[in-house]
Amino acid sequence: MTATPVPTPIGEGLKAAFRTHPAGVAIITAATPDGPVGLTASSVASVAVDPAAIVFSVTRATGSAGAILAADTFVVHLIDDEHSALAQSFAVSGSERFTPEQGWATLPTGEPHLPEARVALRSRPIQTVAVGSSTVVIAEVIEVLPGSAGRPLVYIDRRFHALPHDTHH
Repeated sequence: MTATPVPTPIGEGLKAAFRTHPAGVAIITAATPDGPVGLTASSVASVAVDPAAIVFSVTRATGSAGAILAADTFVVHLIDDEHSALAQSFAVSGSERFTPEQGWATLPTGEPHLPEARVALRSRPIQTVAVGSSTVVIAEVIEVLPGSAGRPLVYIDRRFHALPHDTHH
């Protein structure tokens, strides 16, 4: 059992700093022997293009995060505003997940896939690094599955916000 991290002034300052730093939103999913798992992450970033690699962190190695850490592959969905309610349900334990109404499909390789997401990155972990109670995952992107682009979604000050459509020009 890991001890609960004790907040420090620097840690609290870091949380406050990032609360006002916008981040993209992703839903990360994997197939497990017990069924599909998923979580919402605002820590996904591109690391390299050769090999194609991304990075993200999860806050505990239990539950959905632990199942994703144990999976051979997972799918990182970069989502838009139309999926903010879905992102919220994947951020809270015990919420409804993977319902037909939410638009989930299953890839031929078995992972849960949201075809409506802006893009989905089928990935496999290359390396994990434990940092306190979090785990940083570096993953190789093995397949890029384009979807449909909507209004970009950012997470700032503990809430999801849509950006205007024309921000990508």
